[in-house]
Amino acid sequence: MCNLYSLHSTREEIGKYLKVSHNRMGQFPEQLTLFPGRDAPVVRVAEDGERELVTMSWGFVFLQDGKAPRRVTNTRDDKVQSSFWKQSIEARRCLVPVTSFAEPDDGKPAQWHWFAVQGDTHRPLFAFAGIWRRWKGPVKKDGPSVEIDTYSFMTTSPNEFTERIHHDRLPAMLATAEDQETWLTGQSQLWHSLLKPFPPSKMHEVQVGPDKLDLMKD
Repeated sequence: MCNLYSLHSTREEIGKYLKVSHNRMGQFPEQLTLFPGRDAPVVRVAEDGERELVTMSWGFVFLQDGKAPRRVTNTRDDKVQSSFWKQSIEARRCLVPVTSFAEPDDGKPAQWHWFAVQGDTHRPLFAFAGIWRRWKGPVKKDGPSVEIDTYSFMTTSPNEFTERIHHDRLPAMLATAEDQETWLTGQSQLWHSLLKPFPPSKMHEVQVGPDKLDLMKD
């Protein structure tokens, strides 16, 4: 499960990379470190078929009797037929821009391993394969009802590079314009084929240490 990622890119860089026109890009704080429940930029297809950059809250909301609502940040590729996920993955797919993400090892204390994709820069932009939905209800125990857009992103089997740190899951990563378009608009048999481990030769580790923050020290 990935519950920590960073986005060290400007609004303009994200819009150019994910092919969003300037008038379709909402505002958001730059240089983000993202934890569950935080607001972050997401790219989706608007009703008129154009891409738009909007801000959503990370984590679908799952109500629990007598407890605070739980944020579900990741969606397993082998659980998408569950009623909790099915409608979103069929009708509301999105792209989550990322520059790096972190997984803790089994050390005591744990060391956080930050991963990025290979490219022209040390941490080039890529995207998680995401889904979204509108939530109407509380997000805190005994809290008021709110109406917000929430997102989660898909996970799949780990590759040989990441399984030494996190043995169970790996975010579904999209690093080409073709794959990103297929995820947003492709037919089921096409977008489903993208839920697979990212090639380990196209990834690298950019930081290891106790910090839950990508310090951008290359």
